[in-house]
Amino acid sequence: MRAISGLWRWRHNPLRRATDLAEAWLALGALLLIAVAAPVAGSFAGTAAQDTLQRSVRAQQQSRHLITATVVRKLGDALPEPDPDTPMGHDPRSRVLAEWTAPDGTRVHGPTLSRLTSPHPGDHFTLWTDAHGRTVARPLDSATATTHAVLAGFGAALLTAGVVEGVRRTVVWRMVRRRYARWDQAWDRAGPDWGKAGTGS
Repeated sequence: MRAISGLWRWRHNPLRRATDLAEAWLALGALLLIAVAAPVAGSFAGTAAQDTLQRSVRAQQQSRHLITATVVRKLGDALPEPDPDTPMGHDPRSRVLAEWTAPDGTRVHGPTLSRLTSPHPGDHFTLWTDAHGRTVARPLDSATATTHAVLAGFGAALLTAGVVEGVRRTVVWRMVRRRYARWDQAWDRAGPDWGKAGTGS
């Protein structure tokens, strides 16, 4: 809006300088570019992120398996390790020695974390493993992937708008510096005779 009002104000103003009109046109061009380029960049980035993340979701869901493990004995207390998809502080874990059968049929025996608040030998709990029984993080779900893609698109749109505005400000700064340099040159020419009788005659 400021760019449009600036153009209108300078349209027939006798005090208008060429740089004033250039700055107003530059502001209007930057505004239009932000209005068009930022959403397009955000859309492209969001779509690309969505495709990549959804492929990752499918790959993780195929390669990771939810299995049931049995507690052999409790190990030392572990610091809470919250799941990235659950609220902080609501996912306390206990470190236990457990055994489970891997998806490929291998029996696995080793330390792991469980969500049991007070684990006892023989208690069962679920955990995610790969095909060979090695523990892995829970696979990314589709909704979380979509949220990340939306945030990526929004970030790309903001970055594009910031770059356009940064370029506009840099160009205006250079124009102002050039204008001041011309004023200094004009003052250097007129300064020595300023205020003397007969100046300009």
